[in-house]
Amino acid sequence: MKKIAHLLQAVCLLIGAAACSSGKITDTVSVAGGRIQGVLTDNPEVMIFKGVPYAAPPVGDLRWANPRPVVPWKGVKVADTFGSPAVQPGRAPGSFYYKEFQVEPLPPTSEDCLFLNVWAPASAVGHPKAKLPVAMWIHGGAYVNGCGNDVAFDGEAWAERGVILVTINYRMGVLGFFSHPELTAENGYGSSGNQGTYDQLAAIQWIHDNIAQFGGDPQQITIMGQSAGAASVKTLVASPLTRGLVSKAIIQSGGGLGGFLGGGSSDIPFSTYDDRGKQAADAAGFDSLEKLRAAPVDAVTAIRTGMNGPHPDGRIVTLTFDEAARAGELLDIPYMIGSNGDDTGDQRESINAFCALRSEQSSQPAYQYYFDRKLPGDDAGAFHSAELWYTFHTLGRSWRPMTQHDYALSEKMVDYWTNFVKYGNPNGKDADGPWKASTSENPYTEQLN
Repeated sequence: MKKIAHLLQAVCLLIGAAACSSGKITDTVSVAGGRIQGVLTDNPEVMIFKGVPYAAPPVGDLRWANPRPVVPWKGVKVADTFGSPAVQPGRAPGSFYYKEFQVEPLPPTSEDCLFLNVWAPASAVGHPKAKLPVAMWIHGGAYVNGCGNDVAFDGEAWAERGVILVTINYRMGVLGFFSHPELTAENGYGSSGNQGTYDQLAAIQWIHDNIAQFGGDPQQITIMGQSAGAASVKTLVASPLTRGLVSKAIIQSGGGLGGFLGGGSSDIPFSTYDDRGKQAADAAGFDSLEKLRAAPVDAVTAIRTGMNGPHPDGRIVTLTFDEAARAGELLDIPYMIGSNGDDTGDQRESINAFCALRSEQSSQPAYQYYFDRKLPGDDAGAFHSAELWYTFHTLGRSWRPMTQHDYALSEKMVDYWTNFVKYGNPNGKDADGPWKASTSENPYTEQLN
């Protein structure tokens, strides 16, 4: 099968457009910055565009700047290689998540990391009238690790179901969430420090502006993420800057209404964040923004600010997730939200509370799941991140002895997830399917086992 796929891929690249599936295929599209050329996956009906820049490299004078427009290039950029992951410490060899998900080997990291990857049905590429729904995936990793092409992530099964999947890299750690008085003065609003969140917003905007070239519908963009990616989704749906850009949201193992990945207060003075950043930088020997931007990246990432995530800044984050939810200020869209059986604490009560509140505030549904398949191979159970193998149908990449039942569960979950992206309903077009919306009167949870 792989040999056939590669042969078809070569033919398509040679002739530029060929009837490699039921529709006419093109492999080059025009996006912000110039033209790019995709490649076929092992399935010749799915095309991938790897390492597409969605903003200018945040290096030099742009270190800690909010993302700038893509730098144009000449000719056709062949999008056959994933972009560099953001600078990160990496998972420690021997640790559980290294064993489970580490890309082997982890590609060289770089400050020049603002890239995304697009999987699309090959027959839709170059056809804006196809108007396929789109999902943007934000990886987890505690805001310090991970990348959009981690081993569990792949969009082939999604594209096979008529959904375009986009995965992204964004700035993390001190490069992605650093506050400083000089940065705040440069930006001209409340507080600095949410560079990674602005990267995520820039990726959504890029999708909105460019996805029609891949056959996508800019009015049907779902944002989704797990762990810190789920927390990122929570930040984005609470932001006034995403209005009109996002149609649905999926929150995986990021808690619901409560302190886990959503609490905090917007009443903390902005100067608190700037002062923390300046004190940490001064202690490291960098008493000005000029010195900070001139410093080697290793010296910068050694700075310990205690801030590795979003905080209220008066612009992209005006309220925390909990505050926005209680005030009825979240994006009024369908939500899918859930957790795992052996997750980071029992999140079900907070998720129930979120779904109940949504049902009282909005006619838009909130669907709740609970993934409790104890994975084969050891006694780790349904651990935090375990569902990723299933939602991306990448069980074959896992070292675990997956069974036919695991593959069947994965097929079911990919159907659920892609149906939600398509219709705002995991059952598909049938609003009366088995998975009911979770409400205050009927806190329904779909059991995934």
